[in-house]
Amino acid sequence: MMRSLLFVRLFWRDVKSQKKRMALTLLAVLWGTLSIVLLLAFGNGLKTQLEIMQKGLGDGIIIIWGGQTTIPYEGLGKGRRIRFLPEDLEPVARRIPEIKLLGGEFNVWGTSLTYGKKTVSARTNGVYPCYEEMRAHYAQRGGRFINHLDMDKRRRVVFLGNRLKENLCGDDDPIGKTVYIDNMPFTVIGIMKEKTQMGSYSGPDYGKATIPATTMQAIWGRTYFNNIVVKPYDPNQGEYVKQRLYEVFGEMKKFDAKDKSALAIWDVIENQKEMAKVLLGLQIFFGIMGFFSLSIAGVGVANIMYAAIKKRTTEIGVKMALGARKRQIMGQFVLEAFLICAIGGALGILIAQAVCSGYGMMEFESEWITMLGKPAISLVIGIVTVAILVLIGFTSGYFPARRAASVNPVESLRYE
Repeated sequence: MMRSLLFVRLFWRDVKSQKKRMALTLLAVLWGTLSIVLLLAFGNGLKTQLEIMQKGLGDGIIIIWGGQTTIPYEGLGKGRRIRFLPEDLEPVARRIPEIKLLGGEFNVWGTSLTYGKKTVSARTNGVYPCYEEMRAHYAQRGGRFINHLDMDKRRRVVFLGNRLKENLCGDDDPIGKTVYIDNMPFTVIGIMKEKTQMGSYSGPDYGKATIPATTMQAIWGRTYFNNIVVKPYDPNQGEYVKQRLYEVFGEMKKFDAKDKSALAIWDVIENQKEMAKVLLGLQIFFGIMGFFSLSIAGVGVANIMYAAIKKRTTEIGVKMALGARKRQIMGQFVLEAFLICAIGGALGILIAQAVCSGYGMMEFESEWITMLGKPAISLVIGIVTVAILVLIGFTSGYFPARRAASVNPVESLRYE
């Protein structure tokens, strides 16, 4: 206890004797800590937001369009167009058991939607109930998405994108009410939950009207799907599922499984993996930048310690003459360096937390700023920051401490 009090008194004495230099050093450590924590926190917030936006398109899905053959097959020439029919879904699902969900999509552009006296032009999609999970078509409270009974009975029901609802219905609650699509009555069964969506095909989901695929077939006479969406049980089997899709569709549509132009595939699973790698690299880059910023502060701590050793040379000599060991001398100065880093680091982390909390409570109208997400200090960020502070504290204290421990007691007693 007495030794701890003595250590604190010696440290406080150095602080008072070098107020300006100590204040600048603490400020450097504070600024370095603040920089690394904020860089990692904003990188973490950006990563989380982009992951949410990616899932707005669909989590772990593969989107397929019919292409055009480029390789002759079984006497058939190249240049044939490949198109999908509703009856293709069942054999594909049966022959590729790795597929969890499978559904086709019909698109009608420029349909007119009327609610009361308001009419807008929008895209109408005919889809399957599995699109709720595959394409994140989740309903707001009080509504629902298309179900299998709607499909079987070819009901005239419609699920509205949230922005389409705002443009068409304003503040009214249209659920259970009638909306006319190309002058045909449809009952509104749900409104899409607001979602951020990174990536889309044929426009963002919030501006679409969605109806049962069977209803669209019956009314608009659509025969061929515009595209098919597939969701494997295991996202890691995405490549295998794609290869099987070429093989199965190749047999069904008479094209070579090696003809990659026969199908146009958007592998959202692979895109999400690549984005995760990019974001990880970005976080590592932020961490390296913060580390260098904090290393500069470590140089300041080392200078403080060298100055303290020079000033206390006689004191060190007396201690060594009285029997103090080198490790005791070194331990004292290393602990002082750690204390400087701890104080500056703690202040930096507290300020960073305050900045993140304040930023998180702010609301921005700009979608571009919203895309940056909310900065968040995670446990990993805390561990990384503390580890760097420990490394900087030890390094900046060890070398000055080793110099202090190498002082010749006889020479130090004559030092002025």
